[in-house]
Amino acid sequence: MKPDSVEKKQVFVEIHNNGFLLLPQKALYWQEEKALVIADLHIGKTNHFRRSGLPVPEAANTSNYEKLISCIQVCEPEKVIFAGDLFHSAYNQAWEELGQLLQHFTSIRFYLTIGNHDVMSNHQYQRFNIQVIDTYLANNIAITHHPDATDKKVYNLAGHVHPGFRLSGKAKQALTLPCFYFGEDGGLLPAFGAFTGLSRIEPKVNDQIYVIVDQSIVKVC
Repeated sequence: MKPDSVEKKQVFVEIHNNGFLLLPQKALYWQEEKALVIADLHIGKTNHFRRSGLPVPEAANTSNYEKLISCIQVCEPEKVIFAGDLFHSAYNQAWEELGQLLQHFTSIRFYLTIGNHDVMSNHQYQRFNIQVIDTYLANNIAITHHPDATDKKVYNLAGHVHPGFRLSGKAKQALTLPCFYFGEDGGLLPAFGAFTGLSRIEPKVNDQIYVIVDQSIVKVC
């Protein structure tokens, strides 16, 4: 990672003796593995809805690509771990655009922990040197798509949920923001994709939540 490129708006957390840098682009950098971890890109989602006749703007895909490039340039990872739902649905042209982007980073190993939206054939992932796995496990940390805290010896970081936290103001105004959530046995990563919804998280005692607001990371509990 480029030390001079790390913005003050980013936040460092330690989990099971592993260090993670939370990025305002809704990703995290895992120091021990030199890995960028990203959940729920849902590339091609706008294409999918446009083919169905819904007037969804194409800019969401461009935003996803720009954020991905930015994270790679700042973190300089040896690996990128996609925590599921990399592509939203069946093959469309957006897959070729993503593949062309990934091929510019020949020194990086790409992994995909398979998600429920990752329905294309293995051939498509092999074309772009993406290794498809169920779980990425190292240093007592398990990266999956669906939350899985059954093995208490490891800490599970997952996607799928698209976590959000509701903030309320004195004038009864409220806003739900994407967040990183860290519980006792596992955590949830925010959805990286620009065209995704939020699922409200209700934290328990001792849980930690970091919301993403104005390109900053703010701890709320």
